[in-house]
Amino acid sequence: MTIVRTIRPALVVFLFLSVVTGILYPLAMTGVAGYVLPRQAGGSLVMKGDRLVGSTLIGQNFADARYFHGRPSATVGPDPADPSKTVAQPYNAAASMASNAGPTSRALVERVAAAVSRLKADNPEAVLAGLPVPMDLVTSSGSGLDPDISPQGALFQVARVARARHLREETVRALVDRMVERPLMGWLGEPRVNVLELNLALDTLH
Repeated sequence: MTIVRTIRPALVVFLFLSVVTGILYPLAMTGVAGYVLPRQAGGSLVMKGDRLVGSTLIGQNFADARYFHGRPSATVGPDPADPSKTVAQPYNAAASMASNAGPTSRALVERVAAAVSRLKADNPEAVLAGLPVPMDLVTSSGSGLDPDISPQGALFQVARVARARHLREETVRALVDRMVERPLMGWLGEPRVNVLELNLALDTLH
């Protein structure tokens, strides 16, 4: 009986806190978030007409020269040919991860060098203008899903995009400037450009 009297209060508190913090509180926060910020609570999905084109929170693998490209992604997924192995699956939201490769990693150095060479080949105008290759265009983020790039990363690609779309560089550069998101409250975070929103705005230019 002494043991029961000792354990009972602990069990009651455990069950009470489990219900409050594990069920009631999450339900309440989900309800409040859905009411106050419905778009964000729903995943910040982006629609083009009645078609879902993505989320502003998750990057996409833009490869066409007519579009701005995002940061590399280190996410992987099961190999369709051999489920016991993994293969690269860029921007796989179900496997958010970084490469975990350090500065002494030979594989990382080779991957970055290859990315730099590819960027220079794809953006010769930026190279001729003396623009340095932005670091965010050759390294993946901690999540592997970063949807944003730096303003410098976008400006590095302006000439290529303008050439592929037969637009004036000034027009595309002005669009990039308009799409730059400033730090929260002027100091929290860094200026950034959401690649999906930039490319959707790009499609409206003529």
